[in-house]
Amino acid sequence: MTATGSPLPVPAGLVEAFRAYEQALMSNDLAALDRLFAPGPTTLRGDANGLLVGHDMISAFRGGRGGAPPRRIVQTHVQTIDDDHALVVAVTELERGGRGQQTQLWARLADGWAVTAAHVSVPAPALDTRIWRVVGDPLVPATGCGVLDGESVAVKDLYAVAGHRVGAGNPAWLAAAPVETESAAVVDRLLDAGADVRGIARTDEFAYSLAGTNARSGAPPNPRAPYRMSGGSTSGSASAVSLGQATIGLGTDTGGSIRVPAAYQGLYGIRTTHDLVDTSGLLALAPTFDAVGWLTRSAELLRRVGEVLLPPGGTTTAGRRLVGVPALTALADPDVAAAVRTLPVEPGPDWPLGELPTWLAAFQTWQAWEAWQVRGEWLTGRLDTLGPDVRGRFENAATIGDEQAAAARATVVAARDRIRELVGDDVLVLPSASSVAPRLGADLGPVRTATMTLTCLAGLGGLPAVSIPLTATSGLPCGVSLLAAPGRDQDLLELAT
Repeated sequence: MTATGSPLPVPAGLVEAFRAYEQALMSNDLAALDRLFAPGPTTLRGDANGLLVGHDMISAFRGGRGGAPPRRIVQTHVQTIDDDHALVVAVTELERGGRGQQTQLWARLADGWAVTAAHVSVPAPALDTRIWRVVGDPLVPATGCGVLDGESVAVKDLYAVAGHRVGAGNPAWLAAAPVETESAAVVDRLLDAGADVRGIARTDEFAYSLAGTNARSGAPPNPRAPYRMSGGSTSGSASAVSLGQATIGLGTDTGGSIRVPAAYQGLYGIRTTHDLVDTSGLLALAPTFDAVGWLTRSAELLRRVGEVLLPPGGTTTAGRRLVGVPALTALADPDVAAAVRTLPVEPGPDWPLGELPTWLAAFQTWQAWEAWQVRGEWLTGRLDTLGPDVRGRFENAATIGDEQAAAARATVVAARDRIRELVGDDVLVLPSASSVAPRLGADLGPVRTATMTLTCLAGLGGLPAVSIPLTATSGLPCGVSLLAAPGRDQDLLELAT
């Protein structure tokens, strides 16, 4: 170590503690790392993904990341503050190439030296493969001009882009996929309106997830809620927009795959009326529920994209009365429910809340049956190419018989009629997701059930839904959805604006 910036010598024991830390880091000795970071709620660790506050959060992060990238120390400089405190700045050289830097504030505690605050920087990747499968500058330039001049699109890897394959979030599918000769209809319309395609963004495998944690390419980052889930399956498109790498995230929403990432990342998003927007060139998951959608950082741009993709004349004279159902809002965690309750709503009709579990079960059964009908032939003998969570869903889907599917379908049809009747000419207000973004590695069972109980209503009803960002009492992003009758997409976009 080199003492710099201070006439004071390097404090006794600091060099040994620093070397012990480096050795523990390279061997992923979690116990030693825990010991060498100061206990308590004020210890800090930051990097490009965000800031971790508190020893417990830092420990949990280390336990889940699988070790730090191999590197060596090139230079180390110490600025001594006093006998018990010192700032250590080290220049690192990564085994994979490039140089980084770490800055640590050390303090002498009762049982030895420990880090009280640290910041780590490493070379940024040329391509963040958690977000993008392929990217360009741009990947496809605009073919026309119009209301989207200067905008850039992250295309979910379910839509055809001419000259590229559709990967569907699965390497085996990508390897066998043909090169597309034409782009999907919505991609062409965005290009014609002046937007560039920035790249093809990651998706959960075959779009069969709400988490955004693709087992093959990793979890796209959530810059608004670091070390938490991005939300799926429009995960890559959402992260690209949230990070400012694209201005429009083109995606799909079957069971909430626009609304959930919008809520988790503080974005605006729309799930369009079922079959209102052309799905030519889109890889299906469950055709009864699949809908085109997109995400932006502003309501105004969300509306402009609607001018391009929605059919003209969609604005109606129907009412804009905002109605709420307290029992639906109460399905969300208290901090999210509290944020949703800040909107001025009137009491809505009495919803048959006792039927919600039956409706959700029918939604999930019919979705699974359809998913197996459209993908089962290819997946037979290839289920091992899927990550554990998506594989489990497809394995379940393969067991659903025609009689069980028919019963689910009948419930879906009945629920659709009932939901449309209940919504009527009003605008229903409810949480976009039941919680803020869960931490990476968290158990998603209860969260997924609560969220899908809310999100399946739009899917069952074939309704448009616009998600608007809110902030929960915890300070993390959450979202509120506005649902209206089929075809009222433009009304909701105007209302959001």
